Amino acid sequence: MGVLLPIERQEKIKQLLLEDGSVRVRKLCELLQVSEVTVRTDLNQLEEEGFLVRHHGGAVLVRHGESERSFAEQEIRFVAEKRRIGAAAAEMVQPGETIILDVGTTLTQMARLLQHKENLVVVTNGLNIALELEKYAKIDVLVTGGMLRRLQHSLVNPYATLILSQIHADKLFLGCNGVNATVGITNVNMQEAEVKRAMIKAAKQVIVLADSSKIGVVAAAAVADISAVDTVITDAKADREEVAALQEAGIEVLLV
Repeated sequence: MGVLLPIERQEKIKQLLLEDGSVRVRKLCELLQVSEVTVRTDLNQLEEEGFLVRHHGGAVLVRHGESERSFAEQEIRFVAEKRRIGAAAAEMVQPGETIILDVGTTLTQMARLLQHKENLVVVTNGLNIALELEKYAKIDVLVTGGMLRRLQHSLVNPYATLILSQIHADKLFLGCNGVNATVGITNVNMQEAEVKRAMIKAAKQVIVLADSSKIGVVAAAAVADISAVDTVITDAKADREEVAALQEAGIEVLLV
């Protein structure tokens, strides 16, 4: 490979990010045959353009305009991993607690495993989750209300955050589209991100449920800094460096 102009290097970096979602400085040095200083300069330029976010040892793609998959489409992806994550989360629930369950397919897996919990109050903005829990006589269900997003069976503003502002929950089990040690928790949909922020304020303990495809990812809508999270439950395929970065940030990471 001959000497590349800065714009040529940056185009190659963009292509790698679009293909893999993340890049490492060391790998870029080898591929582009340039120094770490040069690579970091290119990454800084692309970050200023809003194309990526820098993090420890590399960068991740910012997924602006990423199309949101429907609940049905999401339900058939990473099924075994979501079941394990949901089971681990359900084990954390104690009788007599008030918990908040966010929307999503992994949270739905968790809800199906709460049938043996007693004297439980569950607050949720997921219509399908409320219907799952309706079967269990020893669980009281409070639905936030709000405008229905059919794509995810979720309820958003108006009114969803108003209800959540009156709640003091023991634990929040939160879904998202991205978990990144530098950027924090992010989501594809802006309306749901707003509700998630209200959920975090309403809970003493925040537990994020995210399969490995979401670890290290940055989506368009900010939800919270990583410092707002106590625990992340993910599967064993999660990128080891990303997991280590979360742990270095003081987050408990459970690999299942």
